[in-house]
Amino acid sequence: MRRAAVAVAAGAMAVSLAACGSAKESGDKSDSSSSAKKGDAIKVGLLLPENQTARYEKFDKPLITKKIKELTNDKGEVVYANAKQDASTQNQQVDTMITNKVDVLIVDAVDAAAIKNSVQKAKDAGIPVVAYDRLAQGPIDAYTSFDNETVGKTQGEALLKALGSKAKSGKIVMMNGSVTDPNAALFKKGAHSVLDGKVNVGKEYDTKEWKPENANSNMEGAISALGKKKIIGVYSANDGMAGGIITALKAAGISVPVTGQDAELAGVQRIVAGEQYMSVYKPYAPEADAAAEMAVALAQGKALDTIAKDKVDSPTNKAVPSVLVPVTSLTKENIKDTVIKDGVYTVTDICTTAYKADCDKIGLK
Repeated sequence: MRRAAVAVAAGAMAVSLAACGSAKESGDKSDSSSSAKKGDAIKVGLLLPENQTARYEKFDKPLITKKIKELTNDKGEVVYANAKQDASTQNQQVDTMITNKVDVLIVDAVDAAAIKNSVQKAKDAGIPVVAYDRLAQGPIDAYTSFDNETVGKTQGEALLKALGSKAKSGKIVMMNGSVTDPNAALFKKGAHSVLDGKVNVGKEYDTKEWKPENANSNMEGAISALGKKKIIGVYSANDGMAGGIITALKAAGISVPVTGQDAELAGVQRIVAGEQYMSVYKPYAPEADAAAEMAVALAQGKALDTIAKDKVDSPTNKAVPSVLVPVTSLTKENIKDTVIKDGVYTVTDICTTAYKADCDKIGLK
């Protein structure tokens, strides 16, 4: 278990963090975005950023849709679009949602800055916007995500634990996320706050579009520049990139601790096999539920006081009503108590033929 953050089960809504700003402010923001109260027959636009990362289609979309149906007595409609990592496409999708007169938008931005004008267009059309997972710029009405700086700290702490007394015996490589994703900057900040002064960073990259193939190329470059014997660990900001990194490491005959994030099935299997040291398990249900609850409340002209207990500042907006969900460090030791217990995966999902022997070794049956 990680030391700095509090672990939560997927079904528990994390609204216990300290709030700043008043409940009145939260109510005012909601009221200003809805000119009239609506019933359950609302139309919710859901825009997700890409489909390369397994979580969006497998977890976020169905969880948000299910919760909206529950909150609206099965009368709410979800209109869905995926931008497939293209910011221009996502801006066009916002235009389409406005034309289709959705009552509220949930947007996970491909590019937090590039979405700004589209958020303003929605606002001008009287459509409130919930920023989902990434803090979009522009006049958003609400935001939900994980405590992203703590995600980076959790990864950094895990890497230090894995390195132990060897932390300064060589170089680590830092493989951060895309510069277009504001979360990537927070992960990086959190990781550096833990790692700086305790390890030697040999190479550091901001990985274009979070793509595993880009992380693979960067890792090959780092190996060439630093030498096989100098690399003692890799900070990878997520599991997809960790896969590309580990492919490069294995090709060079290097076995060192590698971090990750998202608890993707392939990442969990690499952890079981000892190829990846850890991942950050982010329970998607509380985040999805928060987005759905805030979206329905905004569409119906209700205040967010009882839902959003936190406030977050974006580069363009102050004190945005928010729900921040804690995370858990996922290692071999707690797979049963996290992703299996919460129903994300079954033992059968993880322990396929290729991983059965590894699962048996750690008692995963």
